[in-house]
Amino acid sequence: MKPNIHPNYGKAVVTCACGETFETGSTKKQLRVELCSKCHPFFTGKQKLVDTGGRVERFNRKYGLSEK
Repeated sequence: MKPNIHPNYGKAVVTCACGETFETGSTKKQLRVELCSKCHPFFTGKQKLVDTGGRVERFNRKYGLSEK
């Protein structure tokens, strides 16, 4: 590897939107994420995100299509 061309790799503090923080390695000092293992629906088994349902019905109403 060539010397002096790679960024410094060190400890980084990751902060989630839910308030959870943990340390990891990164080239940046701080990272902000929206979901972590404490609040992600896959790990918690709960639906936390807002469902964007109704898109198909809205499309059908807009273009006058009837369901078959």
